[in-house]
Amino acid sequence: MNLDDLDLRELFDFDPKGGVMRFAGDRALIVDAVALGLLRRTLIDTVGTDAARGILTRFGYAHGHRTALTMRNAFPWDSETEWMIAGGRLHKLQGLVVPAAVTSSSASRPAPFVENLWHDSYEAEQHLIHIGRSEEPVCWAQCGFASGYLSYANQREIYCVEIRCRGRGDSVCHMICRPREDWSEDLAPQLAYFDMSNLDATLDAVTKKLRQAERHLRARREQLRTYRAEADESGVTAKSPAMLKALALADRVAQVDSTVLITGESGVGKERFARMIHERSSRASRALVAINCGALPENLLESELFGHAKGSFTGAMQDRPGLFEEASGGTLFLDEIGEISPALQVRLLRALQEHEVRRVGENRNRSVDARVIAATNRNLADEVAAGRFRQDLYYRLRVIELAVPPLRERREDVLPLARLLLADATRRTRSKATSFTPAAIEQLHRYPWPGNVRELENALERAAVMARGSKIDVDDLPSEIGSAGANAWAPGDTRTLAEVERDYILAVLKANDGNRTKTAAQLAIAPATLYRKLAAFGSKK
Repeated sequence: MNLDDLDLRELFDFDPKGGVMRFAGDRALIVDAVALGLLRRTLIDTVGTDAARGILTRFGYAHGHRTALTMRNAFPWDSETEWMIAGGRLHKLQGLVVPAAVTSSSASRPAPFVENLWHDSYEAEQHLIHIGRSEEPVCWAQCGFASGYLSYANQREIYCVEIRCRGRGDSVCHMICRPREDWSEDLAPQLAYFDMSNLDATLDAVTKKLRQAERHLRARREQLRTYRAEADESGVTAKSPAMLKALALADRVAQVDSTVLITGESGVGKERFARMIHERSSRASRALVAINCGALPENLLESELFGHAKGSFTGAMQDRPGLFEEASGGTLFLDEIGEISPALQVRLLRALQEHEVRRVGENRNRSVDARVIAATNRNLADEVAAGRFRQDLYYRLRVIELAVPPLRERREDVLPLARLLLADATRRTRSKATSFTPAAIEQLHRYPWPGNVRELENALERAAVMARGSKIDVDDLPSEIGSAGANAWAPGDTRTLAEVERDYILAVLKANDGNRTKTAAQLAIAPATLYRKLAAFGSKK
């Protein structure tokens, strides 16, 4: 047998009845390329890029070493040379890569032991699909395979390294192999990925980081219990019907890929909702890329969204992908979408409809697969009526509209949210404050919060810094909050006196951890009166 005689029909035996395929008598498998791509992404997400590269390189090396042994012993060869160079032919037959020999090398001397161009590398293809463009070559398993095969065939250490790769944007994958002694210092950064002891050290480091993260999460949970702060897994605190309704809609929306328009006043937490939708979607393993459309001038925003070609404008020193490309496979969050210019509205509409973008200065389209979530504090229907926003873009964005209620419309959430934000603030400022006085709770409920959750967060950070003890008091709050009177309630929030009394008594009781005697003393009423009122409220305490 010679190299040209290699054919899958002779190399592999398949029993249609038994359903088992064998290579030289040993069981072999057909594995889908996308499944391998998903495995690569899972490894990178779980243990990091360096450890994943080490695992795949060592797997490829072991596979190549084993294949060379099988090729030598399982088939009759016309000459020893034939099986020694059969590794590349096998790669092609198996659909992994199409190798092409390089006749004149531009690499530094000594000349490479083996040098090939790799066309249609499945590893580069899958890395681009599932992870995106890399800063380094990505054909890790294939370099490992070639190294393992050649090392066994030549009975000495041969290491193969990519110097160009489609996975990092090069036009072709370019691999060179040398004996270890010919690599000198050039091999040092690559050799670590072939070294099992180095891989073990990397995995040990990853394990330590995971344990540290677990300890941090346990400490965080303990801290939140101290503050009696509650939040769901998305970090959103909700007890009010309006917020619970918004969260339920967000959870349903996360299961589909439809475009979402999140509306609400400034500071209500629109980006938090966007992140929650992304994290609960099938795209959660990929990136959420966010941009504030109102923070950049038109020409810069266009370049950020769609990318640009080298030389397309002053300062464009190299090709650069836009955020649509970076978010491909994941989610693109466009905050303050109502601020973009009419010209950009046209380009954005086309990108949403065609799932294609064209970089500034280029004349070809690029396919993208980014789910778009947009947000605005403007009434886009009014903007459409005024001619400032395209109607077709408005309807394209508003496939599903999710309205986040302002804080003044969800009073039930103020105190739980305040406790959660206080826990964050004291952790950052190292304050000793862990709760609120009844008077401070009353002011938190009275204030209308025009700046919504963002204003509450800033107010509690200030209060944590100012607090001298374990409780936040009225004097620790910003003056406008501390002096808010009963007339601070916004129109439409009017409640009956009985409702105000009930909420206030229950808030003081909760602040005192259910201690009724202490609560009655602070309210300056008899304990029997408190018991009677609680019974009227239907309390089970």
